[in-house]
Amino acid sequence: MMTQLIKRDILQLVRHAPVLQFQRFRGKINIQRPRKPHYDRALVVAVTQPQYPEPNKTNTCFEKRYTNAQIQNPYNDIIAREVRNWFDHSSMVAIFHLNSMKADDFFDVRVQLHKQGMHLKSYGQKIINKAIEGSRYEAILPLFDSKHCIVFAPHQKVGLLLRITRKVPQMVLLAGIVDNTLLNRKDFMAYAQLPGIQASQAELVNTLNVSARSVVQNLETHQNNFVNMLEHYAKCNENK
Repeated sequence: MMTQLIKRDILQLVRHAPVLQFQRFRGKINIQRPRKPHYDRALVVAVTQPQYPEPNKTNTCFEKRYTNAQIQNPYNDIIAREVRNWFDHSSMVAIFHLNSMKADDFFDVRVQLHKQGMHLKSYGQKIINKAIEGSRYEAILPLFDSKHCIVFAPHQKVGLLLRITRKVPQMVLLAGIVDNTLLNRKDFMAYAQLPGIQASQAELVNTLNVSARSVVQNLETHQNNFVNMLEHYAKCNENK
């Protein structure tokens, strides 16, 4: 009898037990970009969010942290002295405007010039200003407002320099300095057409010799004419 009552109670519990149904979320929860909460929940979160007092702002936050004296770099002074030394001890200086150019092409031009005893350099405008300002080269400062490069040579090789740079259209000649004389682009190219120093010296010697022979001939002209007249007069008397 007892077992029948237990079975009956178990059957009643099974019949009246709630039905459980498990359901998973179809998508993954995005932690970086979470879904916007419901309006009521967002309102409660906004109201309950703590507010902290802002710290007092001081004037030092808006002042410059560094002064001009602190920004000065001693390395720039060293490079500026090097640039000034290149200008003072170079017999030929050529200034070029440098257009957009690959680093490999620029390196190839530098190697070609180095083989001929010329040095291709490129510096910043601040270093150029520090090196040239207040010197005899101050007139060329406007040439360095844009991207540029400079060719230094201890000897005059204007023609050779123009032949090498003619194959590089990215380098545009602006001006040059030859024997402490500032030349514009036209004069610099005209200087390349001049003969060499040995040819000029030979031409000068020839001119001086021609002048000397001309002076001797002019001095002996009257004497030679007088001797010719006497010889002619003597021959005429012999024929009589």
